[in-house]
Amino acid sequence: MSGGIDSSVAAVLLHEQGYEVVGMTMKTWDYASAGGSKKETGCCSLDSINDARDIAVQLGFPHYIIDIRDEFGDFVIDNFTDEYLAGRTPNPCVLCNTHIKWDALLRRADQLGCQFIATGHYANIRKDAETGRFVVSKGLDENKDQSYALWGVSQESLSRTLFPLGGMRKTEIYDEARRRGFNELVNKPESYEICFIPDNDYRSFLRRRVPGLEARVAGGNFVTKNGRVIGKHEGYPFYTIGQRKGLGVALGYPAFVLEIRPDTNEVVLGNYEELASTATVVGKLNMGKLANLTGLGLVPAVVKVRYNHDGAPAFLEEVDGKIRVYFEEPVHAITPGQAAVFYDGQDVLGGGWIERHVIGEFPLPFAALAAGQ
Repeated sequence: MSGGIDSSVAAVLLHEQGYEVVGMTMKTWDYASAGGSKKETGCCSLDSINDARDIAVQLGFPHYIIDIRDEFGDFVIDNFTDEYLAGRTPNPCVLCNTHIKWDALLRRADQLGCQFIATGHYANIRKDAETGRFVVSKGLDENKDQSYALWGVSQESLSRTLFPLGGMRKTEIYDEARRRGFNELVNKPESYEICFIPDNDYRSFLRRRVPGLEARVAGGNFVTKNGRVIGKHEGYPFYTIGQRKGLGVALGYPAFVLEIRPDTNEVVLGNYEELASTATVVGKLNMGKLANLTGLGLVPAVVKVRYNHDGAPAFLEEVDGKIRVYFEEPVHAITPGQAAVFYDGQDVLGGGWIERHVIGEFPLPFAALAAGQ
């Protein structure tokens, strides 16, 4: 329970359905200790913890705070920093769901004798009658769907997970809160920032996190794909693939970040067309609806390469424990470090971490498909 409207309404609905509910709020990060803003905001703030506790008190079920700052910092925040230093763009929320939140909740659930854990995510889950696998699918409200962030949750964890809001729209959540008199939840602003960067300034966070970073990486070159130097930048960790604003160079056309080269402290710039890729390689897989793609040849899917991506038609091929994604049309700004999630209709086939985008490295299979091979 973050203290926000979604997790609060999820708890209320389960309580009314007759479940014996126990509220859990996870303290993941102490932002002030990192030299950030003076006022802590978001799901870890004292106000949010108190809001979650107030709901529990009103409904008469217990509420606990789980302090996971050490393991969160050791895993999620260290990974976040390391990925930027490696020239990639991380997704800490997916990593946290996969390795921290579910594991921490299940451990506490076992200690308390609870059968299930539940969250306020907009997603659905079911057990497939034929395969016996637990399948995550999109929430009813596709504008709020969070299935993309759940691809990494293990089968064991999914077997004990409930998503009470999966069949509801956001407007219904507000109605349910109003109907029960929780008007303060309706009026409470929602936070969309990374929990440990509530000011949404990851560059300042990296500077604080890595002493001397700015001096170490400043003054690198902006270059074109053919290696021509076209300017100086502030340091490669402070840029992401697809970035257009804040580059500080004038090339006579809209320039985008195409590639980040940490070894040489170079940032490659180009036009929008050069940002497109026809394929990508995805590793560190976690499969959902299907246990694997071995022996299945080319598997059709829709692939999302970032949270706010609509998804693009593609074919999947498993090669040496990784998945090659062949897009039917070029996709822009495929970013190493982000997650690629594979969908079969509404269902999550699986997902993994984007290792690299591919242009012309291996042949696309569409000619063979067209020939019926």
